[in-house]
Amino acid sequence: MISMQKLACNVSSTAKLSVSFRRFTATTRVAASASNDSSESKHQSHFMLILGKPGGGKGTISEKILKDFPMFHHVSTGDLLRQHVRANTPLGKEAKEYMATGELVPDSLMIDLVMDDATPYLESGQSLLLDGFPRSLRQAQSLEKVAHIDLVINLDIPTQIIVDRIADRWIHPKSGRIYSYSYKAPKAHGKDDFTGEILVQRDDDKPEAVRARLAAYDKITAPLVDFYNAQGVVKTFQGTMSDKIYIDVKAWLQSKGF
Repeated sequence: MISMQKLACNVSSTAKLSVSFRRFTATTRVAASASNDSSESKHQSHFMLILGKPGGGKGTISEKILKDFPMFHHVSTGDLLRQHVRANTPLGKEAKEYMATGELVPDSLMIDLVMDDATPYLESGQSLLLDGFPRSLRQAQSLEKVAHIDLVINLDIPTQIIVDRIADRWIHPKSGRIYSYSYKAPKAHGKDDFTGEILVQRDDDKPEAVRARLAAYDKITAPLVDFYNAQGVVKTFQGTMSDKIYIDVKAWLQSKGF
């Protein structure tokens, strides 16, 4: 179990980050108030969150945003956590202790990871694109004490489209090569192009598993969307193809002054 001393240090660390970030945000907003509304987004840092079901094209949309809007720094909390653990940083060591005992990494520690990574970019005037955190209403409420999310992209892709897309995926176990019969089919049905070995479908990619995962996502995320909708910061985009959806995402960001 994690000691109370470590928990106290974790809370203290988050509190310091909160004070630092709010001081920074207040300064940038005062400076921005001297500008006209059309240029406001260019003079202050923003926290933008992207939400979307697993397999719904969130990664593709994020890549396009980063290419067209270089003022955003991408923060994938899953990648960030793994990087800290691999690098054996103080935050990574603390997270590893929780993970080693099968416990969830506390929200306060995840926020520390985000803010530790974000601070240099915020200080240079960049904005953040958050991906993977917050995932739940509780996490959103915790993050709000430290940083205000002022833009949320919600990708609403039909469940059946995602089920069909993921269930169409087959892999070569030894190499990890992925095939899809709808857009990247193997040359010989059911066989790897390079070795001729049999392709398999992961249990997680089977239709019933995908549906269960998407249902769990909807249950957890619906209150999160409602939370940000109440603040008037959510824009929902619907469709089935990422390239077409992104046209609307790009236009919306441009309308915000980016």
